Amino acid sequence: MSYLVLARKYRPRNFTEMVGQDHVVQALTNALTTQRLHHAYLFTGTRGVGKTTVSRILAKSLNCQGPDGQGGITATPCGVCQACTDIDSGRFVDYTELDAASNRGVDEVQSLLEQAVYKPVQGRFKVFMIDEVHMLTNTAFNAMLKTLEEPPEYLKFVLATTDPQKVPVTVLSRCLQFNLRPMAPETIREHLQTVLQTENVPADVQSLKLLARAARGSMRDALSLTDQAIAFGAGQLTEATVRQMLGSVDRSYVFRLLEALAHGDGKTVVETSETLRLNGLSAASTLEEMSAVLQRMAVLQAVPSAAAETDDTDPEAADMARLAALMPADETQLLYSICLHGRGELGLAPDEYAALTMVLLRLLAFKPQTGQRPVAEKKTLNSAPIEASRAVAAPAPAARPVPVRPVPPPRPVSLPATVAQTVPAATQSRVPPWEDEPNMAPASAEHAPVATKSEVNPERSPEPPPGQQLHVVTTPVAADQVRDYEQNKAIAPVQSAQDATKIVAIPVRVQADSRIEAVAGQAAAVVLIPTEEGDFWHLTVQQLIAGDAITALVRELALQSQLVARDTDQWLLRVERESLNQPGSRDRLATALQAAGHGVRLVVEIGRVTDSPARRNAAAAAERQLAAEKIIFDDPFVQTMMRDFGAKIVPGSIKPG
Repeated sequence: MSYLVLARKYRPRNFTEMVGQDHVVQALTNALTTQRLHHAYLFTGTRGVGKTTVSRILAKSLNCQGPDGQGGITATPCGVCQACTDIDSGRFVDYTELDAASNRGVDEVQSLLEQAVYKPVQGRFKVFMIDEVHMLTNTAFNAMLKTLEEPPEYLKFVLATTDPQKVPVTVLSRCLQFNLRPMAPETIREHLQTVLQTENVPADVQSLKLLARAARGSMRDALSLTDQAIAFGAGQLTEATVRQMLGSVDRSYVFRLLEALAHGDGKTVVETSETLRLNGLSAASTLEEMSAVLQRMAVLQAVPSAAAETDDTDPEAADMARLAALMPADETQLLYSICLHGRGELGLAPDEYAALTMVLLRLLAFKPQTGQRPVAEKKTLNSAPIEASRAVAAPAPAARPVPVRPVPPPRPVSLPATVAQTVPAATQSRVPPWEDEPNMAPASAEHAPVATKSEVNPERSPEPPPGQQLHVVTTPVAADQVRDYEQNKAIAPVQSAQDATKIVAIPVRVQADSRIEAVAGQAAAVVLIPTEEGDFWHLTVQQLIAGDAITALVRELALQSQLVARDTDQWLLRVERESLNQPGSRDRLATALQAAGHGVRLVVEIGRVTDSPARRNAAAAAERQLAAEKIIFDDPFVQTMMRDFGAKIVPGSIKPG
């Protein structure tokens, strides 16, 4: 007797043998039990999840006659009656399977529908099963719509497809749709263990896990791989033989790579990658295994209690828990994302092992550098505070004190007029808006070295963002306000409270990516020296373009040229590019000028152009753009939004009207 492959030998014969599709089994079982039967069913899902199997079981449930021949519609077909055995063997006359991949035309569908007018010969119902129904043509779909909507009472349609998006909505609306889901690896592993026990084939748990992961949700693929593994391992399944057959990477390599990445050990990473190359292990499998391990690590980091729920028989649980404690959670998420993206880039590289090495080095390059704080660059507003900071770092001898200019207040505050005079004028327009203020020395200690803001708080960058100051408004200050200010700020007393004023300075953020300067720069870059001949030539060219007298290269010649001189019968033009000086373009431009009333001969020379219609148009466009952006930036509402909320104007969004 010939050998029957496991995928066919252990195909489910009834709903109780179905695994991983409980939602479909429950719905069909209840429908058969209550006799609430639809006339068309659509089963969708990836390959090997049981679409054809469910169709055959449904056909047996509809036509089962029972062991005694007196049965009816049931959710548990007997499997021994004539109808059940014939459907299992594929020779039941009232059950027709049509492969739409090879019979996709309207003629094949019409031939099938012609059988619908005849009642069943043996069974209770006629069942038309169309596999891969999305392969049918549009005309074939249209031909079956009427019969699919109102079939005879003895006819049932069962459609199966792996791509329901390609099925017309007119067909979907006439069917009861069931989506068969990909099976979980644990479900596949348990089923494989049951099958191998029945077959008396020894197998360890790790080999079954490898087969279940390699099946990717398909039970048929899992059984086919198991057949191959039995033959490869000479009748037994071990982790080493299954891993060698699948070309999958040993988890020990993955753990070694992740540990090296956690410690920033680039040498170990490169050496392990080279070992994978020498052993011929799959680069894609390496990244897939790394992604799976990182996913488990992320779960352990987010939910530490999940470690207690781990299967005790899993030898990799301890290594994953150790790596999860060794690597920070944010780094785990980063490595997981890079592994996923790197998996898709392997096919773009000429050598997949070189691509694997680059992905691993990318993991190492993007590793967060913990424990290292970048040193803020110290900047000052002028040279005097720099000298002051040097004086603090290395104090001069007492006999020769270094005179230092007083440091301006660290933020805009209300100051009396006499105090404001002590602030250098060069620094009044750029006062950094710091929150904390260093203790200022009294005004009498003018020769003492003063520490700058960068020395007080070296971790904070003292350079404020680019800004501009509004006009300083001087308002009178009451005597009691001056007295409070002197007490709180410990600043030299004010000579006259009646003459005191306060300075109000509000820093305003400047749009960092404003295009006004860019547009102005572009307008200045266009060298335009207007001439009298240029005015005449610009007007003439604009009239020719408006009347569609010149197009394409002729129009480009007219726009890019400068009228240097005019005579009664000859005009001299100058262009910068030799490619524009073509005899055909020059003759057509002369013809257009003659039609416009200028019967002259054109002479074109090569040289520097400073006044051409194109330059005039560009300058005018730049001026209009600059004026439009100036209107927007000068708007009070826009300035308020930029100052208070940090709003930015999208570059290129302002267009002149």
